[in-house]
Amino acid sequence: MISELKKSEYYKCKGLLYELGHLEPKAVIEGANPGRVFVDNGHSPRSGLIWLGNNDGFFFIGDESNKDFNREINVFIDTVIKREALKVGLHWFEGIGNHSKWNTTLKSVFEHRKLGSWKQSVYTLQTGDDNINDELAVENEYRIVKIGEDLLENTNLSIINTEFVRSKILESWASSEKFFRHGIGYCMIYKHQIVSICFSGFVAGNVHGIDIETLEGHQGKKVAQKTALFFVKDCLDNGIVPYWDCMEMNKPSIAVAEKIGFKNIFNYIGFDFRLN
Repeated sequence: MISELKKSEYYKCKGLLYELGHLEPKAVIEGANPGRVFVDNGHSPRSGLIWLGNNDGFFFIGDESNKDFNREINVFIDTVIKREALKVGLHWFEGIGNHSKWNTTLKSVFEHRKLGSWKQSVYTLQTGDDNINDELAVENEYRIVKIGEDLLENTNLSIINTEFVRSKILESWASSEKFFRHGIGYCMIYKHQIVSICFSGFVAGNVHGIDIETLEGHQGKKVAQKTALFFVKDCLDNGIVPYWDCMEMNKPSIAVAEKIGFKNIFNYIGFDFRLN
């Protein structure tokens, strides 16, 4: 019977994670980022479902051929996940297999639903890569700032939208304090407004997943690229591997990653259906 693990029991799922797979499930299991974990057997799990704390998807981990888990998962989603998801305004179930063998299983298990799909691409950058674009010059009236407690406190009220940064951080982290312990980030400021942010959205070991956003009025001006460059340089200077995950159709995001020097390491498919 599928049941939820306590955070203190997440270690039981370490062996279920695909070593060459996604960052996010590892970050939740290691305890850096928030999330909920549901497994087939609380004592010795074979298969599981990880609900990311930022509500950005559900990862299937472990044995994709587990008949008991696969037989129960639809009822569990309809009776437990759906109720909890609707409480937080989540109306879509976005499921991802932690390894590619889950793809066939998910298509079969959810064949009775109106199932959609999309494609994602994952990029990383390693110390020593010889094609890194490290042009850090910033245009006039823009300035780059590393995200720290002083920025969020904004005691001199010099920034008009620090809540933009705080809210972005709290989408993926249990608290800003936990972010400052595990993550790093940079923001681009135009006059007195934060217009772009690039920070560690998920962290597992020395791998930091990039979360990046630029305000609409400043897109197309290489602001995102410059902000990401400062983040990447900090990562590489400190032995951190930056990890960039984006939708295959998000050409602007892919363009920024490739201009900086990121290399595509794997691609995957996600599946979705409405919960109501």
